[in-house]
Amino acid sequence: MNPTPRAVLIFAAGAPLALMLAVAQPGLWALAIAYGLVVLTAVAIDALLGAPLRGIAIAAQIPASAAIGESVPLAFDFAARQAARRVDLDLLLERRGALEPGKGETVTLPPGAAARATIALRPLRRGQIEVDALWVSWRGPLGLARFVRRLALGKVIDILPNVRGVQSAALQFFAHDAIYGVKAQRQRGEGTQFEALREYTPGADPRHIDWKRSARHRKLLVKEFDTERNHPVVIAFDTGHLMLEPIDGLPRLDHAVNAGLLLSWIGLRAGDLMGIFSFDARVRLYHPPIRGLSGFAQIQRSAATIAYHTEETNFTLALADLERRLKRRSLVILFTEFVDTIAAELLLEALGRLANKHVVVLVTLRDPALRALVDRRPDDFSAVAEAVISGNFQRERQTVLERMERMGLHCLDVAAGELSIALINRYLLIKQRGLI
Repeated sequence: MNPTPRAVLIFAAGAPLALMLAVAQPGLWALAIAYGLVVLTAVAIDALLGAPLRGIAIAAQIPASAAIGESVPLAFDFAARQAARRVDLDLLLERRGALEPGKGETVTLPPGAAARATIALRPLRRGQIEVDALWVSWRGPLGLARFVRRLALGKVIDILPNVRGVQSAALQFFAHDAIYGVKAQRQRGEGTQFEALREYTPGADPRHIDWKRSARHRKLLVKEFDTERNHPVVIAFDTGHLMLEPIDGLPRLDHAVNAGLLLSWIGLRAGDLMGIFSFDARVRLYHPPIRGLSGFAQIQRSAATIAYHTEETNFTLALADLERRLKRRSLVILFTEFVDTIAAELLLEALGRLANKHVVVLVTLRDPALRALVDRRPDDFSAVAEAVISGNFQRERQTVLERMERMGLHCLDVAAGELSIALINRYLLIKQRGLI
């Protein structure tokens, strides 16, 4: 227990008056001392009337895990067993980890009733959050005495990749039949697996006309091919320092992991084999491609172990190692980032060798800060210089992407909010065209 600022202010405000009174009238010195004793007595009475912590039951509800990019609600239930008055409790969490700055909460506890308070934490990175204790403070009825107690919690929350898109309406963008189900126009592709014959209609590919059967039936018939399955798909994550840059409140790496998990679920459902590969200065993780929706849990657990690193990425070593591991033609989806044309030279060289045997999709995220600097109205010379430099960065980036397209790579340079849908669209387009 300690006095509140109100008690200190009352005591300090009366001290000069009491001193002046004692100097002016020495016989009234006892009255000056009495003022201080009255204030101290009021503080003591307020402390006695304050509800003790043992009269308040506290139950904490803390989840064991949460998804990156979402708020983690921590619920605390309070019940007053002995308090005969209303108590305002100020709450503050003692926690550790990569989190946004915390704020205190206040809950009002009626006499003989219960109340609930929710404190939201927002993690900034995957890993773990340690919730060590809850600090509870309240004041007496006069507002002169303040009580502070620390309740040890000792809880650990695992921050995992965000897979809620797999379980929510975001996944319904492509339903089961949109991949290979009942809708015939969706399951037809340009693969090599013959499916059926149908009568020629305007817009059909003339290369697929079956001339022998057309002559036999005296009408034009075209072949339809089913989109092939059982293709190895490897999702590669660059975990170097450039992937730590935050976009929309999350590092680039977390945006990539979330989109990669969504694509893995889609790919496993479509009948392909999905695997994971992560690297920076050296290879960090390789999960060989597996099939079946039952394998999604394994991929999710592997993705949760992808850590943040501040080292420079060695594309030559990592992509050569990946090429050695892949025994058949595969689809490789690489999430990475580059700064300028000079830094991208080694990336171009390594991807060129990989693209000779496999289908490669390069995925990067646009930086909204650069676009904002270019579009901002310049008010002074400094703003003009920032806009010019940002425009040069964007042009160099576009030059690198055009070179990759000419090399036969598939490039996706999209905003963070459009990443998942754009990636799934490109994956289904590659399958439809039979490029793997």
